[in-house]
Amino acid sequence: MIHFYKRGDPKVKVKMTVMGLLMPVVGLIKVRYRGAKADVDSKFSKLHYRTTCSILFISCLLVTANDLIGSTISCVSSGSIPGNVLENYCWITSTFTVPSRVDGKKGIDHAYPGVGPPTNDHKDKVYHAYYQWVPFVLFLQGIMFYLPHYLWKVFEDKKLDKITAGLRGKTFNVEARRDACEFLVKYLWETRGMHNLYAVKYFLCDCLNFVNVIGQMYFVDKFLGGVFMTYGTDVLSFANTDDDQRTDPMMTVFPRLTKCTFYNYGSSGTIQAHDALCVLALNIINEKIYITLWFWFVILAALTCAYLIYLLALVTLPGLRKAVVVRKARGNTKDKTYHLIEKAAIGDWFLIFLISRNMDSVMYNVFIEELAEKFKSG
Repeated sequence: MIHFYKRGDPKVKVKMTVMGLLMPVVGLIKVRYRGAKADVDSKFSKLHYRTTCSILFISCLLVTANDLIGSTISCVSSGSIPGNVLENYCWITSTFTVPSRVDGKKGIDHAYPGVGPPTNDHKDKVYHAYYQWVPFVLFLQGIMFYLPHYLWKVFEDKKLDKITAGLRGKTFNVEARRDACEFLVKYLWETRGMHNLYAVKYFLCDCLNFVNVIGQMYFVDKFLGGVFMTYGTDVLSFANTDDDQRTDPMMTVFPRLTKCTFYNYGSSGTIQAHDALCVLALNIINEKIYITLWFWFVILAALTCAYLIYLLALVTLPGLRKAVVVRKARGNTKDKTYHLIEKAAIGDWFLIFLISRNMDSVMYNVFIEELAEKFKSG
């Protein structure tokens, strides 16, 4: 079925807004010929600086797209305060909910979870000011997830790209790349034992990825008032609770209806309190963003931890290093690589490991065989 929309149609406006917001993030998703540039990162590192950065920057753009949800805040009061003044005041000074009015049945115990007259306890008011900072925090998190990759690019300084020039990608004509292969073998032989610091910097940046994702979880937990660490498990348990006994944790952390109190002076100088009810439409998006981030951060932390354990095993277990180097070798070449691993330093092995990811099996066999002969004769 074909739908025709008139100019000015809200559906067309929303679609154009979404497309306009997402276009700047497309640059993070790079599709290039494999041999165009050396691959210096692991797939797990790409999950941090590509996938996670894309999620965070897209989320940052969505929470600033007011056309998707209308007004970010709408307040109503029975007083004489103009609506635009009241809404701007409540947005700037933050709104609050009443914890003692969360439990119970809607329409009987309270008008809405968290909305009602507070008790005399000073802790019976929870102020929500985070929504003013959500886009800034999401943007900052995106930068933090890109930072380890940026540091590795600075440390690496296109070293791998320079030494594998002319050898990357698929080839069946080995003779055409013979000079480049001989140059690479000569370089590795003359600089043997000098690449340990290069490997240490790589491992350090991968450790920073893990430290960053764990730190981000605690940072968001602090930002949301100590509720993020259990946010995902609370949402999962919410689905298994009886309807008459459960309170949606997403509505508790990101309330859609809150309270606000506006004070001014009356005609005789008496302070008057105007009680307002505010609808936070922005929290419909916020709650979806942070439940997605909770599950993604947990998965990403688990994958990164497993990868670090794998790297530690590579450094400590020579047998595993042999398996990594010879996995693309064929025939007699495998036998020739064993003494190469025994004589090569950790840094040399690590550089060979990165080189193997940038060559096809045909060129890699030629390279590893010539290099093994060098180490054998030396």
